[in-house]
Amino acid sequence: MDVTLEFLESTRLLNYPNYEIILVDNGAEEDQSLLVNKTFPDVQYIRSEINLGFAGANNLGMSHAKGDYFFIVNNDTIVTPDLLNNLIEPFGADSVLAAVSPKIMYFDNPAIIQFAGFTKVNPITGRNKMLGNLEEDNGQHDEVVYSSYAHGAAMLVKRSVVEEVGNFCEDYFMYYEELDWSARMTKAGYTIKYNPRAVIYHKDSLTIGKSNPLKTYYYIRNRILFMRRNQPKALVIVFFLYMAGIVIPVNLIRYILKGDFSHIKPFLDGVFWNFKIKK
Repeated sequence: MDVTLEFLESTRLLNYPNYEIILVDNGAEEDQSLLVNKTFPDVQYIRSEINLGFAGANNLGMSHAKGDYFFIVNNDTIVTPDLLNNLIEPFGADSVLAAVSPKIMYFDNPAIIQFAGFTKVNPITGRNKMLGNLEEDNGQHDEVVYSSYAHGAAMLVKRSVVEEVGNFCEDYFMYYEELDWSARMTKAGYTIKYNPRAVIYHKDSLTIGKSNPLKTYYYIRNRILFMRRNQPKALVIVFFLYMAGIVIPVNLIRYILKGDFSHIKPFLDGVFWNFKIKK
């Protein structure tokens, strides 16, 4: 909760004139409403005793929102005063704009970029790249550009677009859900932009630690699910051949050689989940 309170404290500096804050306490064992509202009385606190995942929790929050835009933002971020102003500015001149993400910087290393846009997911590998990641910010990503996807840690989305394409797909639970949502927006004829004039700081580590089995499960499961939902059938077949011939054997060998035996079952469970669920 300390991280969340630090985020809420940073929102006091926002200079946009009209916004509401909806805090979804996801999978909360205890009701923290008194703690939150004592210091932040204007925050609407919503408790979910069940862990709904990233997708479900954000869908719950949006169901309570009243504004024309939804700002999906992680609690482990620190906002800057003119963040909302800069995020909303591009919408005024672009009628087909669905979502805008800010420049995301590492909180502990504020000169290092985490996000400056996404490349498109490769139709063969099911992977994509985050532009600017781990680069020192020397102004090389200071132009407003189109991005293939918005970033789940911070994205301003137009309500009317969400009403047309639907909410986050809750089958993902975590990982790939914002890519799927963005893909549905672009398929409907909308665009997504990255605006570097909007800046937010994310308390992610520069060093990616050893993944846990749960992450292994959801990452491979949802990588396949994304491709099944968003690629033509012919390309899905090619992707499955790539998975069967390269990704699955290479990962299994890597887990065995590194002694990461606890990852083998989650990895295979994530793969085979896709053969049990029709999408």
